[in-house]
Amino acid sequence: MKAAVCYEIGKPLVIEDVNIDTPRQGEVKVKLAATAVCHSDIHVIMGEIPGRLPFIAGHESAGYIEEVGEGVTSIKPGDPVVASLLISCGKCLYCRTGRSHLCEAKWFRNMESPYRNKNDQPITQLFKIGSFAEYTILDESQVVKIPGDMPMDRAALLACGVITGFGAAVNRAKVEVMSSCVIIGTGGVGLNTVQGAAISGANPIIAVDLSDGKLEAARTFGATHTINAGNVDVIKAVQELTEGRGAEYVFITVGNAKAVEQGAMMTRPGGMTVLVGLPKMSDTITFSPFPFILGERVVTGSYMGTTQLQTEIPKLVELYKSGVLKLDELITDHYPLERINEAIKAVEMGKALRNIITFE
Repeated sequence: MKAAVCYEIGKPLVIEDVNIDTPRQGEVKVKLAATAVCHSDIHVIMGEIPGRLPFIAGHESAGYIEEVGEGVTSIKPGDPVVASLLISCGKCLYCRTGRSHLCEAKWFRNMESPYRNKNDQPITQLFKIGSFAEYTILDESQVVKIPGDMPMDRAALLACGVITGFGAAVNRAKVEVMSSCVIIGTGGVGLNTVQGAAISGANPIIAVDLSDGKLEAARTFGATHTINAGNVDVIKAVQELTEGRGAEYVFITVGNAKAVEQGAMMTRPGGMTVLVGLPKMSDTITFSPFPFILGERVVTGSYMGTTQLQTEIPKLVELYKSGVLKLDELITDHYPLERINEAIKAVEMGKALRNIITFE
């Protein structure tokens, strides 16, 4: 099979033939149909998040079950599926208490990749999925069956970008009706946070970005107000839009420590700041604890939208099919695997929300 492999940090990916294992007990082999380019992939390719070289990136995917290992009962060959990096054992404390996205089980694929190059050298399966490839091997818990009429490029978005942004508002923050929200960063994840807040009934929904084009897109996803952070004092502008108190919820969907420091100062007493975007591993945040103590403000993280994969993906598919959840508007362009470096470059330069690598 063909796969896009990273051999050098900061360099273009190399397209080459790669060997792949057969699925073991509890595993499935997926023939990829579509994989979106996510900023998390770019962070690792650029060395901002560590990854063991050589590796195959890609994790926002959909495809078809090609083969199943012993013991797999929930799906069968030919089934269309969303393929995610989220794995759950069903037995640990977090799985048993409704937080399977925090599953603490140790997975042997972290150390034993299903991929090998022509010289039988192991190639890391990044993010436990490695889907910049024609096929991947996954745990049964990583895939969710979807209806056959669901477009695969739209379905791929549900694996990461949509659930990360949407879930930050709906699952992690549990945004309340008529509450005020600020979303800093209106890329693919941020737009989904906007629509998660909108579907929850929030008002006002204030989108903040440096790009007028992205801010315009935010309005189509439900933002009631937009602020270009390059033109005004953002904290003051948010205060003016929230009766001088600040917002009840602030979501930081960009991987920028300064944005976190600034966003935390936009919350009102009792408000919540939710960290969604991934900064560099070396980044640190500095602010006084007093506003958080005296105002009982909360700072929290949101990992993959606090998503329970098996129950929530089918609901999101139905929301899309009913016209409530926007997915079409997130896709900028489609590329074959051979042009993956072009697709990545466009996302890196801010020229695309989501570019899709297609294998069909």
